Amino acid sequence: MKFAVLTAALPLILISCSRPGSSLPVYLDVLEFHLIAQDGREFDSKVLQGKIWVADFIYTTCPGPCPRMTSQMKEVQNAIQKMPDVRLVSFTVDPERDTPPVLAEYAKLHRASAALWYFLTGPEATLQTLDRDVFKLGNLDKSLEHSTRFVLVDRRSRIRGYYETSEASSIPKLIDDIHELARERS
Repeated sequence: MKFAVLTAALPLILISCSRPGSSLPVYLDVLEFHLIAQDGREFDSKVLQGKIWVADFIYTTCPGPCPRMTSQMKEVQNAIQKMPDVRLVSFTVDPERDTPPVLAEYAKLHRASAALWYFLTGPEATLQTLDRDVFKLGNLDKSLEHSTRFVLVDRRSRIRGYYETSEASSIPKLIDDIHELARERS
C-alpha cells in the first residue's frame, strides 16, 4: 500500500521539485532571410546563428508606438552590452522610405550600437513574409499597421517568446528570459 501511494505521488513530487518556468516554450523556427542593413551591406541571417536575438518591426516616421519601442529596445541594449552572444534586430515596415541611410540616421539618433543592433530593410515581399508568416506578428500593408511585440529568438533560430511592449512588465521579463536562454546549452 505504501509503495502504491509513493509510486502515485512520485510524479507530483518531481514536478514540484523542478524549477517553474525554467524552460521557455519553443514556438516556431525562423527561416533564413537576406535583407539590407543600415550600413548598406547585405545582411544574411546566418550572422545570427548561434546568437540569441530580439526582433521588432518599426518604421522611422512612426508617430505612434515606434519611438517607445525603440526606447525599450535601447533599454534591452543597455542590459545586454556585456553579453557577446545577444543581438537586436529591428525590421522596417516601411521599406520604401526606410532606406539604409535613413535607418543609419535613426540608429545614430537612438544611440544604437552597430555591433549589437541591426536595422534592416529590403523587398516589401520579404518583410511581409517575415512579419506575417515567420514571426506571426500581423500585417505589413500600406496602412503601416504593425505589431508592438518584441520577439525572442534562441541560438537555434527558434522563437521562444513574445513580449507586448505596452505592458510595463514585458521588458524586465524579456531581459530575464534573455539571461535564461544564455544559461541554456544549445
